[in-house]
Amino acid sequence: MRNIVMCLVALFVVNLAFADGAQEVAKMREARKKLAHRKRRIVFNNDGDEAVYSLKKATRESFLAARTTPLLGSQVDSIFYCTWSSGFSFFTHNTKVGQVFDTTVNPKHPANKGVGFANNKTADFIKQGTDPLKMMVEFCKEHNLEVFWSFRMNDTHDAWGSWYGEHLFPQIKKDHPEWLVSELKDKSKRGSTNAKDYNRSKHGGWTAMDFGHKEVRDLAVKFIEEVCQNYDIDGIEMDYFRHPIYFKKPAWGEDAGQEELDKLTDMVRQVRTVTEREALKRGRPILVAVRVPDSVEYCKAMGIDIERWLKEGLVDIMGVSGYFRLNPWEVSVKLGHKYGVPVLAGLSESRIRDKEARKVRASIECYRGRALNAWSAGVDGIYIFNVFNPRRPMWRELGDPKALETMDQVYVVNVRGTKAISRWMRDGEKRFLTRSRLSPEQPITLQPGKAESVRIRVGENPAERKNEVDVTLQLRVRNLPDPAELSVKVNGQSVAGKKSKGVWFDYVLNPEMVKEGFNTIEVLLKDGGTAKSVWQDVLLWVRQKKKN
Repeated sequence: MRNIVMCLVALFVVNLAFADGAQEVAKMREARKKLAHRKRRIVFNNDGDEAVYSLKKATRESFLAARTTPLLGSQVDSIFYCTWSSGFSFFTHNTKVGQVFDTTVNPKHPANKGVGFANNKTADFIKQGTDPLKMMVEFCKEHNLEVFWSFRMNDTHDAWGSWYGEHLFPQIKKDHPEWLVSELKDKSKRGSTNAKDYNRSKHGGWTAMDFGHKEVRDLAVKFIEEVCQNYDIDGIEMDYFRHPIYFKKPAWGEDAGQEELDKLTDMVRQVRTVTEREALKRGRPILVAVRVPDSVEYCKAMGIDIERWLKEGLVDIMGVSGYFRLNPWEVSVKLGHKYGVPVLAGLSESRIRDKEARKVRASIECYRGRALNAWSAGVDGIYIFNVFNPRRPMWRELGDPKALETMDQVYVVNVRGTKAISRWMRDGEKRFLTRSRLSPEQPITLQPGKAESVRIRVGENPAERKNEVDVTLQLRVRNLPDPAELSVKVNGQSVAGKKSKGVWFDYVLNPEMVKEGFNTIEVLLKDGGTAKSVWQDVLLWVRQKKKN
């Protein structure tokens, strides 16, 4: 009888402990959900280069001064800090699971301007008992900023053949070439960093890891686990956009199948398990953010089942856009909000090669227009990638849409172009792009009598401030001597213009002709017009009237 009583008591204790544990998990998940929806006006993604290239001395002050301290007082609420991961497993935090990137080699190459990695202070910081991630976390805690560790899931800077390529090729790829999406031609060449020794994949970087291997997925989880255990971060970001290739099938031109989707989803489930376990240990949630292409279909072709991740509650924050954007912002907003997940609009720097076009797209006026477009579509925050000067005005402007409406803006059709879409995925443009294309890299050749049109989004309603703003449409058309040869319509209304400078033609618009949202710009080369006129670009300026 006594034994029965003791067993019942033990069972009661176990059940009580289980109930207490379940309650703790429920509380943690509820707290995590609230934190996921905290204010994030601007997220600053820092790729960690300052510790490798920028510092003359290994001091906390110089490290923070390079990109971080000047952000104080700005609209940056969150810093997503990447400790390199340039070459899968290379990090600038004090990792035992991965490989510390502490080289100070100074390779001779005209592109490196004589610097190379000579300024890399990673090893010096670790000897001091700190590292870049630790210092960043401490700074953010001191100043009430949110801080995430950003992990580039399959960075392939080691594939580009630039001066740094071979130095970013980590030991794990030398030891396990069979884990790459490319194939080593001769097994006796194991350890080679020379692209010529491999049958290189058709899409993405040839050095990409193949996540079809369990060992690769397990390592990715272990990298994340180590950071969660050793650093007081608010969350981790799995950056699937730098660089977007994860399986052999897409790398060689075939869409990922259900097997690939299931494998990557299982890995993300493991990450969620790790973050919840470590969160319970420390008594505070660890959020999970992802950065992915802005198309469910494109993601699935890559092997990323993003909607499934959202539906299963594996993701707390979703950032979209990077090398390219496939859909209007509203598509991603609808997807994320369907599952209660906030959406960040990624604004990366322009890589259009045409200098004039790139200069406009790098301007603060263009960043304002891009941010306003995203805010008006319902995003929950602005995510800035690959822009690191902490003194640029964008950090104090882009997080306030109401204030942006009182500033000058310029709107364009494409900021980064669309060619990169197919670089990572077979026929990517043809299969997945839903937005208009127009830039000097992808111009439209005009044929007499045939109308051509593009859609350009405007993030405010100029008609509401028609007495406060001037609106100007600028068209860049090569081989067009006389603007009279061109018929131009804005949302169906004809407008007259004049040649301003070189290949540019200006059209002063009534603000009431332009609406918030998408506007159609239609051009028609009149019969008898100059053959082979080429429409290269369109700019829509909304400027504040100058006060007398």
